[in-house]
Amino acid sequence: MREDIKVGALFPDYELPDHTNTRRKLSHLQGADPMILMLGRGIYCPKDRQQLHQLVKFSSQCDVGFTRIVTINCDNLILINDLRLGVGAHWPFLHDEERIILNDLDIGEYTDEHNKPMIPHTFVLEPGLKIYKIYNGYWYWGRPSTAELHQDLRAISMKYRPDFKIDSPEMRKKWESGQRDEFYTYGKTWEQVFIRMAGDVDQF
Repeated sequence: MREDIKVGALFPDYELPDHTNTRRKLSHLQGADPMILMLGRGIYCPKDRQQLHQLVKFSSQCDVGFTRIVTINCDNLILINDLRLGVGAHWPFLHDEERIILNDLDIGEYTDEHNKPMIPHTFVLEPGLKIYKIYNGYWYWGRPSTAELHQDLRAISMKYRPDFKIDSPEMRKKWESGQRDEFYTYGKTWEQVFIRMAGDVDQF
């Protein structure tokens, strides 16, 4: 992998077509929330499917925890939809048939000359596409468990959600004085919040 892709750096803001063939930028999909970004091999890989099955179970927690999930692989439009529907995922799947990410990040799985996939990686991103954690999933046990993702997302939320410790005297004083910018919903309408929770990306 490129040397500059490391914890604390910014992940490139790639723009790729999603499962509806609509081009999406990662920054647009993320918004101001943490994000789990899964770079996978594709529909043929049982390890990818197993990881996705675990993420499907975990995704309802991500919804109420205001965390985005995005999956990217090198499948075509039909195959990425087959994979997404087959595992029961509801989040955006982006397809990179031209292997832009594979080449740009230098993560080609050179031992598979037939499928030419990316080496699987899972990135946990802070708001602003800032890399918090990188998991190399070439072997399945290198991929994060949902327990590890929970811990990562807790740490990010503690850092970025001013009201995470809402019971502090400082936060109570701000609330009572009418300083509401640091409290959920952080200046957004409930309609905007529910659109995000529903994953209705065309309304973001």
